[in-house]
Amino acid sequence: MTTLIHSQTHVCTTCPYCGVGCGVLAGDGGASIQGDPQHPSNFGRLCSKGSALGDTLALENRLLYPEVAGRRAGWDEALEVVAAHFAAAAHDHGPDAVAFYVSGQLLTEDYYVANKLMKGYLGSANIDTNSRLCMSSTVAGHKRAFGFDTVPGCYEDLEQADLIVLAGSNTAWCHPVLFQRIAQRKKTHPKLRIVNIDPRATATAESADLQLALQPGSDVLLFNGLLNYLRQHDRLDFRFLEQCAEGYADALEMARQTAPSIPAVAAGCGLAESDVATFYRWFADTEKTVTAWSQGVNQSSSGSDKVNAIINVHLATGRIGKPGMGPFSLTGQPNAMGGREVGGLANQVAAHLDWNDRDLNLLADFWQAPNLARRPGLKAVELFQALKEGRIKALWVMATNPAVSLPDSNAVRRALENCPFLVVSDCCDATDLAPYAHVRLPALAWGEKNGTVTNSERRISRQRPFLPAPGEAQPDWWIVSQVAQHLGFGDAFAYRSPAEIFDEHARLSGHGNGGSRPFDISGLAGLGEDGYDALQPVQWPVTAQAPNGTARLWSAEDFAAHGRRANLLALAPKPPAEAASAEYPLILNTGRVRDHWHTMSRTALSPRLCRHQGEPYAELNPADAEPLGITDGALVRLSSRHGMALARAKVTGGQRPGSVFMPMHWNGQHARQALVNSLVSPVVDPLSGEPESKAAPVAVQSFPAAWHGFVLSRQPLSLPESAQYAVQIRGADCWLYELAGLEAAADWPAWVRALTEAAGGHPPSASAPCEAANVGCASRTKTTPTVCDAHPTMDAEWLDFHDPRAGRYRAACLDDNRLLLCAFIGPDHRLPSRDWLESLFAKETLAAEDRTNLLAGRPRRAEDDGGPTVCACFGVGRDTLKRAIAVQGLDNTDDIGAALKAGTGCGSCLPELRALLAETR
Repeated sequence: MTTLIHSQTHVCTTCPYCGVGCGVLAGDGGASIQGDPQHPSNFGRLCSKGSALGDTLALENRLLYPEVAGRRAGWDEALEVVAAHFAAAAHDHGPDAVAFYVSGQLLTEDYYVANKLMKGYLGSANIDTNSRLCMSSTVAGHKRAFGFDTVPGCYEDLEQADLIVLAGSNTAWCHPVLFQRIAQRKKTHPKLRIVNIDPRATATAESADLQLALQPGSDVLLFNGLLNYLRQHDRLDFRFLEQCAEGYADALEMARQTAPSIPAVAAGCGLAESDVATFYRWFADTEKTVTAWSQGVNQSSSGSDKVNAIINVHLATGRIGKPGMGPFSLTGQPNAMGGREVGGLANQVAAHLDWNDRDLNLLADFWQAPNLARRPGLKAVELFQALKEGRIKALWVMATNPAVSLPDSNAVRRALENCPFLVVSDCCDATDLAPYAHVRLPALAWGEKNGTVTNSERRISRQRPFLPAPGEAQPDWWIVSQVAQHLGFGDAFAYRSPAEIFDEHARLSGHGNGGSRPFDISGLAGLGEDGYDALQPVQWPVTAQAPNGTARLWSAEDFAAHGRRANLLALAPKPPAEAASAEYPLILNTGRVRDHWHTMSRTALSPRLCRHQGEPYAELNPADAEPLGITDGALVRLSSRHGMALARAKVTGGQRPGSVFMPMHWNGQHARQALVNSLVSPVVDPLSGEPESKAAPVAVQSFPAAWHGFVLSRQPLSLPESAQYAVQIRGADCWLYELAGLEAAADWPAWVRALTEAAGGHPPSASAPCEAANVGCASRTKTTPTVCDAHPTMDAEWLDFHDPRAGRYRAACLDDNRLLLCAFIGPDHRLPSRDWLESLFAKETLAAEDRTNLLAGRPRRAEDDGGPTVCACFGVGRDTLKRAIAVQGLDNTDDIGAALKAGTGCGSCLPELRALLAETR
């Protein structure tokens, strides 16, 4: 479907980032990206990542053709090799010797075909997904409470609530468009209160009326206390409980025993009694309450219990299935929900069927699959442990990077190294996973893919292609279907388009259903190619009775109509599986930053997204940092019994004492020794299998670097081996390398010049083509290499300053007065700002004043240096903002927006703008 906007034809598609599921209008081959004002998830809003999608569409680092054993191969050969190895492994060792590990980045149609092949025809349920790592505890909690994995509410509830409780969710950064809908509600409805439950004072906390920085892992105790408080103050809806629920007597008794009073809860959670009392009172007195949670709840060895503790209090008060109230899981990936619909988790069956004879027979009959798996398969962490033990003989990884994202990643890499046969289908070429693959298959990327995704509120939206398939890349559904045909299952996988797959998926959802399963999109069966292409966003269930979809589920009327009953669970609070110790005294909490996504394969391509948080960092409370001699901006080493990582210290009172936070994004392609999941234990929730990524015991100490430095280069460089700490950051016209090492170079001038030689540019012939010249080219087609003007030539000019006694060296390389490279080395991390220096690479010729100040690392006029980026949408820096606030007397974020546009785009930077206002005043 297309729509006419500003006299240009834009393709309506869906953002590939978080589970909000924002509609996107893509025009001019992706050069024009804007929010779709008609899409009900975002009404035209986009976050900083979505706004920068156009920066990520070049063919840089794309896998464009199949490879077998490291050499280019044709599709027929590659497919036959994959099929032969999987067939042999299943024949020789049984069907459970093969496995798929897939991703919430797949479209529903891709997911459906992969699940059907593995569970229906290979005969094993060993297909799991990286969604196991972020929302499987919610799946388990939903199934225990409702019998089905069904999200009750919708986004409109956030705009109708009078109290919003955000638990373990930095919504302002991780679901920023939803957060802007919340912020707008608060602006127009001042009586709305926000409670933020998080050990960290995040950007979300800045807008909260009450911040509960609870002890990590104490969520069940907090919500048990709330349930007991509601009982004590006669705020339970016994009519709803008696008509619609089971188990509430046991749940209430367990809450009474484990959380008998506010003082007991406050002590166990590490909170002030007054704060706990305020939260409980607000919840008790406010009918229209939404509790939304994300990974801070899910990623725990008791994550399923945390989810059910939240659902308990909503069931106990009947606050579910009605406008402005309900428990609400905010999913992390664009199609985590779609994967759950098709049974993409190892312990799920397609179409929300279950592991019982009736349901399995229904599925076997529909698929005509005599070899259907009859028991759950291995969950993600179990799967890679089985790989390590030699029980998995053939593994296919699709659209994800377990070498970075799984806990105890060093052990995962050892398992991958010993994998007898590994297939990787991906759109990216260079990844941490790629070196382990025996066969690599090029898949389509966002902008090229055609299918559907389902967001956090059960809304199905179309992803439509607006770019041609590059090279020999193919859709994931096609790749899987072709392997199935090579395996001899051709009749069941003779799909010609994603519309055909979606139709089968829709028909299966209604097969033997009759209202017995909430997931039912049988009303979308029979659309045909044109109807599928024109499909508008719609929330399931979509049936003959509800052809326009369904906004809310699990009201009292809904329970009564289908003869169902919910379950409250008696939950005993449990601490994290591993406690802090003398050796590892701090608790590590992992998570995301505002402008990066997963393992950065997409966002690292965008210079504006790299400017806000360019380096891996570790947040520490001053009470923890000071005794360790750690200062803000210094490098630190984090270690656990599993691994080690290096990061830049951020010392902040917003971090709870005894805890440390480190983002999850950096990997071997962008940093050295910054792999946060190397620190995380493979401990999982026994029910959901989700890892405990929020409570890993670690030790933190200063990194004893002998030297610190950075290099800005017009050409990409190889990370020098002598730098134990090395991070590559994409700039608009150059690359930035943050470096540090344990041993200083004997000859810094020679060391810096060697970097340019490693880039292939010392010195090329002026007429010789340079292959590196096209790196970063915005073109999506291969072009003839042009003469490189980014490398030093024989007559390149070097400026430098060297103080060997102080360990300082500064150098710049210019060619015809055009800056090609600059390097700054010193004995500590106190080095000049990178921002002004980076801006010089945009100039074809340096002015005399620029040359004069180049080695000083700062301009003569302070206003020429904008400072680190705060607003990614409009590229507004911290120093520019501070000067404008002070000089122009800006009083609020509206003033800032009017003066500089900052904060008027996606709004993700508004919490930082408010902090700057307070700081500057």
